[in-house]
Amino acid sequence: MTDDSWVPDTCTLPTAERPLRLAEFDGLFRDALRGADRLTARHLRLRLDGRAEPVARDLIARESACCSFFTFDLGRPDGATVMIDIRVPAGRVAVLDALALRATAARGR
Repeated sequence: MTDDSWVPDTCTLPTAERPLRLAEFDGLFRDALRGADRLTARHLRLRLDGRAEPVARDLIARESACCSFFTFDLGRPDGATVMIDIRVPAGRVAVLDALALRATAARGR
């Protein structure tokens, strides 16, 4: 899944780097995603294998720097799981839709 046409113009990540960032998300989802729940139109919760925390933490820090409309909250409800709550404003629901689709596609669901 390489189409990045859903990436908003407000994203400050250079266009040439976007496929690499998408591949990082795809790899995280493929290797560590244990579940994804759409709690509201503006809120996605990802459950990851706990061993992926350093990778997830680094990736969401870099994503927050280029797409400031994302709000990421990372937590560890137990030693085996990392949860990432991702929220967007109403005007960015399509971006969250695309991210949720990438997560489930990379996981093979």
